[in-house]
Amino acid sequence: MINSSPAVDANQNSDNPKRFDLVRDFITLTKPTIILMLLITAAGGMFLAAEGVPPIGIMILVLIAGSLAAGGANAINHQMDRDIDEIMGRTRNRPVAGHRISPSKALIFGILLNVLSFGIFLIWVNLLAGLLTMTATLFYVFVYTKWLKRTTPQNIVIGGAAGAIPPLAGWAAVTGGLDLPAVYLFAIIFFWTPPHFWALALLIKRDYAEAGVPMLPVITTVGHTIQQIFYYTLVLVGLSVVFALTKAVGLIYLASALVLGGIYIWMAWRLSRNQTNSEAKKIYLYSLLYLALLFAAIMVDSTVHL
Repeated sequence: MINSSPAVDANQNSDNPKRFDLVRDFITLTKPTIILMLLITAAGGMFLAAEGVPPIGIMILVLIAGSLAAGGANAINHQMDRDIDEIMGRTRNRPVAGHRISPSKALIFGILLNVLSFGIFLIWVNLLAGLLTMTATLFYVFVYTKWLKRTTPQNIVIGGAAGAIPPLAGWAAVTGGLDLPAVYLFAIIFFWTPPHFWALALLIKRDYAEAGVPMLPVITTVGHTIQQIFYYTLVLVGLSVVFALTKAVGLIYLASALVLGGIYIWMAWRLSRNQTNSEAKKIYLYSLLYLALLFAAIMVDSTVHL
């Protein structure tokens, strides 16, 4: 019996951490936190369309395919934004910007994930859900990342449409079509996106300025940006409450929209009175909680029917 030498064992052991780091970097390319939020909104669309718990098989397939598509789009974003990411302190250690994964590998990885996603939708779900998901990827990559992000302070206003598509895809996966309630979900996320990202932009304004990204607080003033956050928050909360009037949702959703929205408006008002990074960070973090809880309320409301 031949035993491996201590030198060979040592080399194998030293390779294991490298493999783990490589796997971790590829996972990082997909931006898992963003994927989670997109899946919550897609699930909201499915629950609303099904008027309760959607078929488990369809839900699992949509969540898997949606994760692949979003992860692939994010990987391509890493590849396309590597020049910006290398400059910004918040992003310079990302896998591509940090030169741990090559741009070509990130691009191929992103494309493969999206091909797999579309295949799952086409074979096991339906064509419309697949096309909507692919549209979100293409819009995010080419319209937002490649064009709007680098050219206009309205980048996140228009580009936010990509992140608003998952509930449409979720609805289409269950029904095979689209209807007004799904459009309301799209609109809620569309109007949620600017105040969410402008709050973040206030925190890393200097990074964006150094990288030449024309985010609103870079091009205008902090005061004007905060004013826009307040106005968009009013529209968002108003829209979320008006949605209840369609009778697509019930009392659980309405109560949640009023409470969550009231807190959001109060925090936006506080930011307008106290224009500090501390307040900006609070409203940025709350915006994430707001959207997650609002869509969780949609799921509960669709199931309980009060």
